[in-house]
Amino acid sequence: MGVNIEKVFGENVFDDAVMKVRLPKSDYETVKKLMYEGGEITEDLADVVAQAMKEWALEKGATHFTHVFQPYVISVGAEKHDSFASVPIDGKIENTFTGKDLLMGEPDASSFPSGGLRATCGARGYTAWDITSPVYVKEDTLCIPTAFCSYTGESLDTKTPLLKAMHAVSKQGVRLMRLFGDQDTKRIFSYVGPEQEYFLVDREKYLKRPDLMYSGRTLFGAMPPKGQEMDDHYFGAIKPRVKAFMEDINVQLWKLGITAKTEHNEVAPAQHEIAPIFSISNVALDNNLLVMDVLKKTATKHGLVCLLHEKPFDGINGSGKHNNWSLTTDDGINLFKPGKKPEENKLFQLVLACTMAAVDRHAVLLRLAASNTGNDHRLGANEAPPAIISMYLGDQVGDIVEQILKNGKATSSLSSGTLEFGIKKLPVLEKDPTDRNRTSPFAFTGNRFEFRMVASSNSIGDTNTVLNAMMAEAFSEACDALEGAADFDKAVEEYTAKLMKEHARIVFNGNGYSEEWPIEAEKRGLPNCRSIVDAIPALVDDTTVAMYEKFNILSKAELEARKEILFEQYAGVRNIEALTMVEMSNRIIMPAVTKYTKDLADTVIAVKEAGADASVQAGLLGEISAKLAETKKATTALAEIVEEAKAKDDSKAIAISYKDDVMAAMAALRKPVDELEVIMPKEVWPMPTYGDLVYEIDK
Repeated sequence: MGVNIEKVFGENVFDDAVMKVRLPKSDYETVKKLMYEGGEITEDLADVVAQAMKEWALEKGATHFTHVFQPYVISVGAEKHDSFASVPIDGKIENTFTGKDLLMGEPDASSFPSGGLRATCGARGYTAWDITSPVYVKEDTLCIPTAFCSYTGESLDTKTPLLKAMHAVSKQGVRLMRLFGDQDTKRIFSYVGPEQEYFLVDREKYLKRPDLMYSGRTLFGAMPPKGQEMDDHYFGAIKPRVKAFMEDINVQLWKLGITAKTEHNEVAPAQHEIAPIFSISNVALDNNLLVMDVLKKTATKHGLVCLLHEKPFDGINGSGKHNNWSLTTDDGINLFKPGKKPEENKLFQLVLACTMAAVDRHAVLLRLAASNTGNDHRLGANEAPPAIISMYLGDQVGDIVEQILKNGKATSSLSSGTLEFGIKKLPVLEKDPTDRNRTSPFAFTGNRFEFRMVASSNSIGDTNTVLNAMMAEAFSEACDALEGAADFDKAVEEYTAKLMKEHARIVFNGNGYSEEWPIEAEKRGLPNCRSIVDAIPALVDDTTVAMYEKFNILSKAELEARKEILFEQYAGVRNIEALTMVEMSNRIIMPAVTKYTKDLADTVIAVKEAGADASVQAGLLGEISAKLAETKKATTALAEIVEEAKAKDDSKAIAISYKDDVMAAMAALRKPVDELEVIMPKEVWPMPTYGDLVYEIDK
């Protein structure tokens, strides 16, 4: 590739190094203080920063600026571009960009989902500069990360609640640190490293599949003779065309200051993964949206299409976004790190107990925060965590919990040990203290938790809002219980044991894919929401409302609105899928099959006239004709059931009807079509097959 990473990294970012050079020293120090401590950004300061940003951006070739924001459930983000050009004076223009331009924008908010928060005629919305997330230049545009709200102040995005939740967990986390005698910690940072999975398919083939274009997934398609059963794609050699794409991606992301670190083939054919180094949660949110945007646009440049849908191909693995999450003090103490002697680390034990309580109390909310309509096809299959929320702690930490449950405290810990290959020329490796569990939705991995359920196309905003809010709540309750304790050490020990005993049911270190686990989970009283539709009501559950309102993250009205939006979104996605199936059946599949049956009928007649046995041809004609009739009947039924679903009384009833009735009708239509694909000649089948899409990327 020949790229010097150190040289290109961050070259398109208005980062600390650029600010230090381009801002007056006093203004630079003020900006840094605001980034760290918060406070009011004056218009005078904004003018100075805006002037420096403009000059820097113009040198980068920028002609426009935009506030980048993330409307709720619109995971690709939103932008409204304005040029730097001012009103012409004497036939000349100047490039202008003021502090007001930097601080706020006014995009039309009327067309984004509001869930009833405002009337349709209420169009005004505001974006506000997020000073803690770096500004950057992309495609000749200065991009300013922002928060987005309505004219009346309600959050309309995924970032604003996240910023509030981050503030809450920091405040309550500092309270907790003070109880343990730490007077130095001023902030608790939540860090995230989101691993992004995706599929690549040839663009020419993609354009011949209306289902991929309209819905992001194949609504028809029979499995090819080979799927992923040989496990030869996972970590396999990367194909040249894909490697060129990945190299292009890396350079673009490095220039944007995104620490693209890991890339590899995933389990399914044509599936891949990219992962960054950890960053602070709101920056990770902005960066992940950039990653998804760059993946999709760069794929087009290489004659490919990047599919971020959670399940683009039935029968092979879908894509997730593993949300690696941790909490760390501003002076580097990772609250999830057990240390060399976890049996003596009372802070870690208490934080772990708080996490167990938080995950158990808000299990359904976590399930929802990781979900979208596409994820319903993935969760619970043997490729992703089950839809049941549980925690995996591993051998060492699990043993600490067992000791506390049994004796009220831990007195020893399991050592990690070493691993020897039995070959003298190979090194002796120091083992991690615990194995990994890919079947767990919420797995401890040494110094963080990996939340594996998150949908690949989702914004990570909601996920990390819930994670930080639930920990703020648990920390707050712990502080309330422990502040003023006469014997602090004893009180911590007792409170930790109490929480662990009350919420021990959430810990499961076994195989989440086993048939026994759902039965066991039911005995434990753990919820099993098989669809996002079942989880959506958790948004307005009393426990959710109380938690969010306590920390001023979202009001009950905002939560009610988001509930409505999610029901409407589910129905909208399923409606598009169903109508796409009807159109493809009526306009593409049935005409192609009808034409082939005519050719086959002519063949039967010709063979008979030649005096030969035409029983095979006649049998095939009968089989195909029967499946064609079944396809026609199922197509008509699906169209009718969609209309019935639309006529339901409210958004919840409509969503349930799409989940139960429309989805069943879609499956009934898919069955005969997929059977037809298998028995019809390849050259007459009217669209690329699974095999064409996932195995022929380099042809």
